[in-house]
Amino acid sequence: MVYTALLRGINVGGNNKVDMKILKKSFEQAGMKNVVTYINSGNIIFTTTGHSKMDIAQILEKAITDTFGLQIKVLVISLEDMKKVMSTLPESWMNNDKLRCDVLYLWEDINDASVLDKLIFKPEIETMKYAPSAIIWAIDKINVTKGSMTKLIGSELYRQMTIRNLNTTRKIYQLMMAADEEKKMISPAQIPINFADNDCQ
Repeated sequence: MVYTALLRGINVGGNNKVDMKILKKSFEQAGMKNVVTYINSGNIIFTTTGHSKMDIAQILEKAITDTFGLQIKVLVISLEDMKKVMSTLPESWMNNDKLRCDVLYLWEDINDASVLDKLIFKPEIETMKYAPSAIIWAIDKINVTKGSMTKLIGSELYRQMTIRNLNTTRKIYQLMMAADEEKKMISPAQIPINFADNDCQ
């Protein structure tokens, strides 16, 4: 299956520095296949089989600790999860000079539509939509400082999510879809016996 791992709080303000090339190698050594990284905020697309999302997160968190000596939370999103997010995301929403749009990916403890009830947002200036695994937030750039995000940062709820802007989310989805297409193109007869059910590197 195709997944993306979202790392929380790396390469921000000079803290938790993680080199993407070394990170890619650590994921491969942990058993992930077809590993692709996207920008320094910690977005890694890969394929693997035989593990739950929770198991994968634990494997990758250990790999990061072993490689970098850092305790980094990893949220694992499947392609099916991402498809649900993209189906909820209006195509007309953009991240540009007029509109800001972010996707707030949720850890399982708060991954429920009721999470919207815990957010004090202002429907007159901002929009929040729940999709399984995420909240999609949009606000006119002129109103950003008046929006709810400034109050959310630093809260307990904020520590249970990791945020990517709309452009990054769409690119991650493109990379996941490309990985899925590549996987489908490889027939079982083309896969060496010791790589059964996995793509060749």
